[in-house]
Amino acid sequence: METNQELAKPRSRQSVIAILAMHDDLRPFRGNSQNFVDLIDTGQQHGVPIYVVTPRDLKIRRRMVTGYSYDKQTGTWVRHQIPRPSVIYNRLPYRKDELDPEVQEVIRQCMEHPRIRFYNPSFFNKWQLIEWLRQSQKTNKLIPHTVQWGPNVKLSPLFSRSPLIYLKPESGKAGKGVMQVRRRSGSESTYRLSVQTGKSAARYHFRTLKGLKAKLQELIGSEPYIVQQGILLPRYKKRPFDLRVLVQKNEKGVWSLTGIGARLAGSKSITTHVPRGGTIDDPFKLLSAAYGEEEAARILSRVRNAAVTIARQIEASNRSLIGEMSMDIGVDPNGSPWFFEANSKPMKFDEPHIRAKSLENTVLYCKYLASKANGKSKKSKD
Repeated sequence: METNQELAKPRSRQSVIAILAMHDDLRPFRGNSQNFVDLIDTGQQHGVPIYVVTPRDLKIRRRMVTGYSYDKQTGTWVRHQIPRPSVIYNRLPYRKDELDPEVQEVIRQCMEHPRIRFYNPSFFNKWQLIEWLRQSQKTNKLIPHTVQWGPNVKLSPLFSRSPLIYLKPESGKAGKGVMQVRRRSGSESTYRLSVQTGKSAARYHFRTLKGLKAKLQELIGSEPYIVQQGILLPRYKKRPFDLRVLVQKNEKGVWSLTGIGARLAGSKSITTHVPRGGTIDDPFKLLSAAYGEEEAARILSRVRNAAVTIARQIEASNRSLIGEMSMDIGVDPNGSPWFFEANSKPMKFDEPHIRAKSLENTVLYCKYLASKANGKSKKSKD
């Protein structure tokens, strides 16, 4: 619901921070409204006015633009005129929204404006991430062997590295469209294909790579996919688990670790994603059960260092301003971390301490950017 009231406006010369959501004909905007309310509340605690804006209303050549604030008493979003934001945090909810030509033009104008800091400009592409991370020796060693899917792709070299491979849509999220192939020795069915469907997986069996590839091509069609070496993950109560890591820039504009959570795969799922049946747990507890407490502490330290190194490399290769990302990181039997994927629009972490810190970091980083927005330089310290 939307009203057109005039609420308390930011003081003159006070920097305005805006969250970019998608315009909608039936409601004020599309996006995670509760997340926006939480950010607005956190901003108020730090004396920072935060509003929601949409590409359609963001006329950046004007000094005043249309924005939304939230009225807790009425539970409505209030539309009114606000000063042009000096910082814009991109939380467009879907790739198709972001790729709309009208939206792309607004993003371009914001990124080129000398008095606006626009960050997290786009969703990540899984193959592009792999190519970026290959450019540095420090990050290249953290990625499993990965190739793009195509009619001439060779699967044998991948199986020579691991009995497990994964196929993932380049633009997928939350485990949607993921497939797993396990090579089985001593079995009449040599290859078992598992296709993620909701919170379970459909399974197929093949004796030859030729038959497997034909089925994969049928399932994939023309959608861009990557094929990735599988990592044999540790297990807790017979369920594999990996780590979800959130890295953000802090109040000094420096990459730092916000938190690490563990995700246990669902009983019938081939991924650890919560929407696919995965559950959250304590990473130190699970790692300790698999490796012992001392090694668990060392693994978490390695993961922290790897995540920050990866974030720096992604931002440097992307050549645009990024302020946060979440990552899926696996640990192999030797305790070494492996990067699986990253998300430039992180979902809300369910762990309360990570959630609270993430909101505060977002506001403090926006505050930092606002202090830099009046200059002509758009370079961010990392």
